[in-house]
Amino acid sequence: MKISLVMVVAAVGVALIVANTEGNPGGTAPDAAGPQVVRADSQRLSTGDTDATFVEFLDFECEACRAAHPMVEQLRSAYGDDMTFVVRNFPLHNNSEAAAQAAEAAAAQGRFEEMYDLLFETQPQWGESDQSQEDVFFGLAEDLGLDMEQFRGVYDDPATLEKIRRDKADGQALGVTGTPTFFLDGEKVEVESFEELQAMIEQAIGG
Repeated sequence: MKISLVMVVAAVGVALIVANTEGNPGGTAPDAAGPQVVRADSQRLSTGDTDATFVEFLDFECEACRAAHPMVEQLRSAYGDDMTFVVRNFPLHNNSEAAAQAAEAAAAQGRFEEMYDLLFETQPQWGESDQSQEDVFFGLAEDLGLDMEQFRGVYDDPATLEKIRRDKADGQALGVTGTPTFFLDGEKVEVESFEELQAMIEQAIGG
C-alpha cells in the first residue's frame, strides 16, 4: 500500500522516515454524517486567511510523527498565515489514546499547542512502554501550570475518548492506515519529499 509520506532523516534537519502502519483497522465506525477530514471541534494549530487546510492524522507515540514534527512546524511557520493547520488523532500504540486525552484536556484550557509540543519532546521517555504513562502526562500538565482538577475532568470525560476514537474512525474511512498521514484541502497527500509537499502547499494558497 502506498504510504502518504515517506520520511528519512536528512542533514538539513528535515525528518522523513517511513510511517507506522496498522494491519487491522477496526475501531469505532464514523457517525451517520459520514467521515470528515476536518470537524468543527478539530484542534487547529493556526487559522489562515484562506480556506486552504493542511490536516495531519497523528499518533503522539509514533516515532515517525515525532520525526515529522519539525517539518510540520517549518511549514506552519512559513504558511500558517495563509493556511489552517489541523491535528486529528489516530492512536495506534499502548499509550497513544492517553496521550491524546492529555492533549485534548490541555486544549480545554487553551494550551493544546504547548502539550502537543511537549508530548513529542518527551516521547523518548514515555513511548513504547507496556505500562500506563498517565502519571507522565499529568506531570506535563503540571509543568504547564494547568488547573489540574479541570484537566482531570476533561481527561476522564467519556466524551474526550469518544472524540479521539471518532477522529480515528474518520481517518480509517478516509484511507488512513498509518501515521503521519497528511491531507491538503481534503485530499490525501502522497509525496516523497518535503520539497514536493511544500510546492503543493504553495500551489494551494496561490503562492
